Amino acid sequence: MKLLKHIYHNLSHNATMRLLYTYLILALFLICNSCSNKQYQALFEKKGITTDTALQTNFAKILNYRIKAQDILQIRNLQNSKTIIDLTPTITSPSLQGATTQSENYQVEDDGTIPLTGLGRVRVAGFTRLEAEKYIQSLYLKDLNNPIIELKVTNLKVTLLGEIRSQANYTLTKDRTTLVEMIGEAGGLTERADEKKVEIIRSGPLKPVVITVDLSDIRSISDPKSILQSGDIVYVPQNSRAIRNDQTQNFSAILQPGLLIFSTVLLIVTLARR
Repeated sequence: MKLLKHIYHNLSHNATMRLLYTYLILALFLICNSCSNKQYQALFEKKGITTDTALQTNFAKILNYRIKAQDILQIRNLQNSKTIIDLTPTITSPSLQGATTQSENYQVEDDGTIPLTGLGRVRVAGFTRLEAEKYIQSLYLKDLNNPIIELKVTNLKVTLLGEIRSQANYTLTKDRTTLVEMIGEAGGLTERADEKKVEIIRSGPLKPVVITVDLSDIRSISDPKSILQSGDIVYVPQNSRAIRNDQTQNFSAILQPGLLIFSTVLLIVTLARR
């Protein structure tokens, strides 16, 4: 009888130890797996991205955007005229003579032209906004009395991501829009933002270039590097305090299940030894 009890006790003890080892291995696996998955890596890996300071400065130069195929142009004549239909402004009041309340939108064709009433197809690809404006104005001089042509490129956008209050794509509504102006339009930075390491990812001819702007420096407001260009991606990373808080929360989230498993194992061991 004593022999049977001894065998039963050993089997129970061995089964309990196996269960204990199983739970411990599972807990270690979960912890190691969580540590290996870095949740707060940089949004964009730096592989293949240029960080050379000299090249950053070169790409940060203020370059006037040149119109290309598929761009959307908004054109209007600021002078009142009845000779060109597409550029005729709608007058709502005698006091608004010479003003306009409507404009025409044109998509630049693959051949770089847009169709303009009275002129036919006019090539605008390769021009800056101001050059195209003056060129179209010169073409209409023979048909309009002192035309004043206004031209806007309405499809130029930048993308704001990270610790921005309103992450989205934003339209560049004017020439030389600064980083501060665009962040202001997006509602500003969150309290978790690292304002010293704001990144502008800009596509280069061969590979992207990362331009870092320190918004804690007042000089960054007038820094040419902060002038945005179409296609830029602005990324605002988390500050060190926010990263530490997140790491603490992650550790707690891992530790609590581990403690629960350990407590369960201890309870099983205690009950098995009774």
